[in-house]
Amino acid sequence: MSTASNPIKLTSSIKRLLLALLLPLGLLLTPQAFALDKINSTFFGNLAVEGYDTVAYFTENRPIEGNKQYQVEWMGANWRFSSAENLALFNSNPEKYAPQYGGYCAYAVSQNTDAGIEPEQFTVHEGKLYLNYNRSINKKWLKDKEAYIIDADQYWPQLIAK
Repeated sequence: MSTASNPIKLTSSIKRLLLALLLPLGLLLTPQAFALDKINSTFFGNLAVEGYDTVAYFTENRPIEGNKQYQVEWMGANWRFSSAENLALFNSNPEKYAPQYGGYCAYAVSQNTDAGIEPEQFTVHEGKLYLNYNRSINKKWLKDKEAYIIDADQYWPQLIAK
């Protein structure tokens, strides 16, 4: 056996070993390898909807920042409201006022993935709140929201179960 062939065998062996060790690690680190939190919340403060008042989307048809004074913990996240009245409405029926798909971008969920949101990019459709990533995604969402909702409803349980 010549010494010139040993480095190639060693390199091949090392490559196989590294591949065997790193491939499973790489799969674990992909975004879809982890289950999503049921509620999309901020890293600091654990705020749902980035601290915006979810009731205001329904009552004022616009995003309004919540106040720390009117806050409740629900489903592992902190929800803020702009008034005691809105806090009371949320507490009486949180499922009614919570955004669909845990407050993740509704369009992204319809594509079987997740994305954050801009609270200003929203739609209230048939009594449900949908949030989106940005203005351009929201425009796309609005053009075919019925089809996107069907797809997102199908993918959402899988995204939170992984």
